[in-house]
Amino acid sequence: MAARGVGLLTHLPLRAQRSQVLRPIHRLLSCPGTVAADARKEEQSSGSAETGSEDRTPKKRFSEVQKERREQAQRSVLIHFPNKISEKKFLKYLSQHGPINNHFFYESFGLYAVVEFCQKESVASLQSVTRTPSMGTEAAIPFRSRCFHLKLKNASNQTSEQSCITRSNQSPPSSKKLFELLCDAESIDDQLNTLLKEFQLTEENTKLRYFTCSLIEDIAAAYFPDCAVRPFGSSVNGFGKLGCDLDMFLDLDEIGKFSDHKTLGNFLMEFQVKNVPSERIATQKILSVIGECLDHFGPGCVGVQKILNARCPLVRFSHQASGFQCDLTTNNRIALKSSELLYIYGALDSRVRALVFSIRCWARAHSLTSSIPGAWITNFSLTMMVIFFLQKRSPPILPTLDYLKSLADAEDKCIIEGHNCTFVCDLNRIKPSGNTETLELLLKEFFEYFGNFAFNKNSINIRQGKEQNKPEPSPLHIQNPFETSLNISKNVSQSQLQKFVDLARESAWILHQEVNGHPSPSSKLWGLAALLLPSVAKNVSQTKRKKKKPASERVKNLLESIKSSSTENSTNTNGTRTVNTQT
Repeated sequence: MAARGVGLLTHLPLRAQRSQVLRPIHRLLSCPGTVAADARKEEQSSGSAETGSEDRTPKKRFSEVQKERREQAQRSVLIHFPNKISEKKFLKYLSQHGPINNHFFYESFGLYAVVEFCQKESVASLQSVTRTPSMGTEAAIPFRSRCFHLKLKNASNQTSEQSCITRSNQSPPSSKKLFELLCDAESIDDQLNTLLKEFQLTEENTKLRYFTCSLIEDIAAAYFPDCAVRPFGSSVNGFGKLGCDLDMFLDLDEIGKFSDHKTLGNFLMEFQVKNVPSERIATQKILSVIGECLDHFGPGCVGVQKILNARCPLVRFSHQASGFQCDLTTNNRIALKSSELLYIYGALDSRVRALVFSIRCWARAHSLTSSIPGAWITNFSLTMMVIFFLQKRSPPILPTLDYLKSLADAEDKCIIEGHNCTFVCDLNRIKPSGNTETLELLLKEFFEYFGNFAFNKNSINIRQGKEQNKPEPSPLHIQNPFETSLNISKNVSQSQLQKFVDLARESAWILHQEVNGHPSPSSKLWGLAALLLPSVAKNVSQTKRKKKKPASERVKNLLESIKSSSTENSTNTNGTRTVNTQT
C-alpha cells in the first residue's frame, strides 16, 4: 500500500525513493481554537525542546485526545477527485453544506482530500445530494459511506488552477534524504531530533488514521449502533512512524454502559440475545461478520483476511483510499491501556521519543526487527528497553510504573480481565525529571548498558525499574507491564539476542571513537548516520566466520576501560559535536 511506503534503511547502498519531502500544510477556514491548532503547536515543539527543559503548557490526557480526534473524524469526509481541479472552487462547492474547519490533500492510488466540517450535520447534507454511480454492465452496492468520488462536468475550466493544490506527505524520507539530513546536522543530539521530526506521524496522517477508524465504525454500527472503533498502538502512543500499520479495536463496552441504568420501578428490561459457550467464540463470530461486511460493502477495503484462530482473533485488510494496512480486533482493552502508558512516557520528556525512534531505526537498519513475525526483537520490546534504561539514570528520566500507580486516584482505577492496569492519567500531576543528560550521552550509554546486560539471568521490569531474576529460561525476558506473568519477548531467539548485544557494543565503540577524535572510516558519515550503516553487522558476522575472538568481547573490555577513564570524554554538556585532537 502507498502509505506503508518505505522501510527504515533496510537495504544499502542508498536508493532514492523520493526526491523531496513535503511538509504538512494546515488550512483553517473557520472554527478557530480546534484540535488542529493544538496539534500544530505540538508539531512545532516536538523534537526541538532543550534537553531537560520543562514545558509549562498543560498536557492533555490520552482520553481527551482520543475523544477530540474521534469527534473530529465524525465530522470529516474523504473525497477522491481528478488532478485537474481548482481548490478554491472545490472548497466553495463543499461549503454549501456548512462551514469547513480544515482540509488537506494527499495521494494514494489517486488524489484525495480529507475535509473536516465544523458540524456533523454537514456530512449528512453532503450525503443527501450524492448519488449512487451507474456502473453500466456491473451493479453497484448502494452503500452510503463518507467516501465520495467527485467528477468534473467541464475539466477544461479547471486546468489553469490545478497547480495550487499542495499534497501532504504520507511517507517517511528516503534513505538518501535521511543520510543527507543527518550528516548536515550540527550535533548528535540534533541528528536524533531530526530523525524524529522526519519519521513521526504528521498531523494529517494522524487525522487520516482516526478517520479510517471512523469509516469502519460506520460499518460496524449497522449491527452495534453504540459501538466505537478505536485506534491503538503506534498510531496513538506517540511512537508511530509514517507508514506504520493501523491497529484498531471494536469497542463494544460502550453498549453495556449505555444501558446500565435503564430501569423503571421494579422492572428490568433486557435484550434477547444469542448465547455462545465463551467470550472467544463471541469475538470470533462478531469479527467474522464484520469481516464479511468489509469485504462485500466497505469501499476501498481489499484483501480482507479473517484470522480468527490466532491468540487474539483479528480481521486484516488494506484500506486503499488511506493506504493503510489495517488490523481489527475486539475486546482488546489492555492494548489500548498500554498505548496510553506509552503516550504518557513519551510526553513526559522531550528526549524519550527521539531516543526510541533512533534505536528503532538502528535496529531496523541491521535487521534486528522485521515486519514479518519471527524470532526477532519487536519495536514494543525495544521501547520497553529504552524506558527501562531511562528509569535507571541518575536521577531517573522516567518514573517507574509502580510510582505512576501510587499517584493514581479513584478516577484512575482500572482493572481489565483481572489485571491491575491502574496508573495516573493526568500528566500534569507527574513531576518532571531533573536529569539534563544529552541525547548523545544517552544513546552511547544505552548501547553500553545493554551491550553488557546480564541477559542470561536478569529480566527487564518497568514496573519497578530494576533488574530481576528471570522466571523462565527464555533468552530475553521483558515483563509485560500489565499481564505480569507474560514475557513480551518470548519469541526472541538466542542468536538474535546475541546479534543485538554484538551490535550494541560495536555501536557504543563507534560513538566513543568519534568523541575522542577517531571517527568512522567514512569521513562524511558520522554520529547516528555511521551507526545506521550495515557494515557494523557485516563485521560482526565476518568476525564469527573467521573464528577469532568475538568483536563483542573486545569491545566489552574497551568499554570497561572507557568507564574507568570517563574524564577523557570530550562531549560537552549541551550536546554539540566536539573532536579531541590530542593523540
